[in-house]
Amino acid sequence: MKIQELETLLDGRWEHETNGETEIAAGFTSDLLSDVMGNAPEDSVLVTIQAHKNTIAVATLAGIVALVICSNRPIPEDMLAAAKQEGVAVLVTQHNQFEATGRIYARLQATREG
Repeated sequence: MKIQELETLLDGRWEHETNGETEIAAGFTSDLLSDVMGNAPEDSVLVTIQAHKNTIAVATLAGIVALVICSNRPIPEDMLAAAKQEGVAVLVTQHNQFEATGRIYARLQATREG
């Protein structure tokens, strides 16, 4: 699945868009940033409600290529600045984490199956 597919899949809006052709290999859902650091796979998308600068730092350490911020949480300016500096895509969706994760999981499975 490519990053650019997230916008349509999740009825989202880009707060910071990166190379839309970048492949997403996996997904991870958590609001506990230490959990993300220790367990999120590289080249993944993180589904969370944690809309702050530290989320970008953790994403960078874990090799996450995109963040999906759920429930229409506002993105602070310092988070956007960090996302731009680190090259992490940030999408906001009105869906909650359960719905967003389910949609991403289904798309990743379909991509793997053919």
